[in-house]
Amino acid sequence: MSSNIRRVVLWISAPVIAFAIAGGFLGRVAAREDTYPHLRVFYDVVNLITDRYVEKTDIDKVMNGAMHGLADSLDPDSTFLSTELVTQIEANAPQPAGELGIDLTRQYWLRVIATRDGSPAAKAGLRTGDYVRVIGDMATREMSVFEGMRRLRGAPGTKVSLTIIRGNTNDPHVIELTREAVPTVDVTTRIAAPGVGYLRVAAFTPRTAAQAKTGIAELTRAGATSLVVDARRTSGGSNDAGLALARLFVANGTLAKRQVRDGEPQTIATTAGDGSVTMPVKLLVDNGTSGAAEIFASALVGNKRAELIGEHTIGRAGEQTLVKLPDGTGLWLTIAKFLTPAGEPLHEKGLTPSVAIDVPDVEFGQPEPTPDAMLDKALALLAENKAA
Repeated sequence: MSSNIRRVVLWISAPVIAFAIAGGFLGRVAAREDTYPHLRVFYDVVNLITDRYVEKTDIDKVMNGAMHGLADSLDPDSTFLSTELVTQIEANAPQPAGELGIDLTRQYWLRVIATRDGSPAAKAGLRTGDYVRVIGDMATREMSVFEGMRRLRGAPGTKVSLTIIRGNTNDPHVIELTREAVPTVDVTTRIAAPGVGYLRVAAFTPRTAAQAKTGIAELTRAGATSLVVDARRTSGGSNDAGLALARLFVANGTLAKRQVRDGEPQTIATTAGDGSVTMPVKLLVDNGTSGAAEIFASALVGNKRAELIGEHTIGRAGEQTLVKLPDGTGLWLTIAKFLTPAGEPLHEKGLTPSVAIDVPDVEFGQPEPTPDAMLDKALALLAENKAA
């Protein structure tokens, strides 16, 4: 075939190929618009902003805000990540050792779920429900939980200022905290009353179940025949650690169910050797009980191994993963959630105690109330059960 003929064939066929490609693309777009009619509205909104807003807009800023909005509408843990944050995650570099001992969620601003026992935040009197409006010199109104948690960390001995709101939004409190290498103490124990052991579970790590088993054995030798387990203000940690601790208390049954996007929920059941702790249990929870602690509590309550005392838990029992996007940004996306043993929602729903006791409000800077109403109620119920 001569070069002239090849040029003619190419000249004739190019529009046909282009038409076929364009037709296929438009067909897919049309199908997607039928499936996702809001994409048409989104396209119109972007055009209106870029064409008719009173000032010339930065389209990158507009689209970045839109991506954040899409992810933030899912749940407090899902978020859109910048290329810088994605790079940090992929590098898997260790975080600075200094921290404040705060776990955060998002509700308009960043909000404190819980403070770790003995941490700088706990010593400063920060409580579940406090709003963190500013970290350093940066407002948290458009800050993700992921970014906020990273900004709280730094070298031990360095300082960071926080603007805290408790109750009245017109009365902010600016405090300066010093980051520390906070030691993680998973479990502490003591005898709370004659025959009653007290097990404080402050964190969930791979060591927690073993430490709890050792602690309960020591309480038993000290005369404990019943147990109060305190999971108040216990947040984060490993979901697997929550299940591992539940195995000490539940001999037979379903511990939890794990739900992904498609398919039936995966049942997580007990195995041979589980259930070595058989004494009666009262379990203390509050609004700061989150994540692994909720999975643990749900397993015990769902198998009638403990009575729940306190406040409704937060409902934060999911799993997140990084999904990298072609331009280098990413999504920190919830890809699984936990259900109760009965298959009821736990993530974003939480647990309702059978004995409800509200934590009293405390003015900023004032000490925690005494006595401990939740613990006293648990001890009273155990005494009643023993008398009966």
